[in-house]
Amino acid sequence: MKAENNQKNLIVLVEYNIQPTKSNDAIAGLTELIENVTKEPHFVSIKLHTDLKDTSKILLYEVWSDDNYYNTAHMQTKHLQKFIEDSRVFLAGPPTISQWKIEKEFIKK
Repeated sequence: MKAENNQKNLIVLVEYNIQPTKSNDAIAGLTELIENVTKEPHFVSIKLHTDLKDTSKILLYEVWSDDNYYNTAHMQTKHLQKFIEDSRVFLAGPPTISQWKIEKEFIKK
């Protein structure tokens, strides 16, 4: 995607806290979810991050081209609803979700 179009994208940060010894289960569950999410309209990308010092923390950095879609249809998808139900065995609680817009982008030349 061209840099000038990126400023219209919705950036979503999803922070998960994982139950002790359940990090591998969480990564497997999130991987399955993300594989389905990548097929959705308005999906641009997702990066799955793990905390270097605390394996009980996972961060998703998501990029979507339509905030209305993300906040409505995406939230109702069967695969997301299934993940929410299944994740209770490895998550320590609901995630923290924040939404951002790109104000400026700096790229090394």
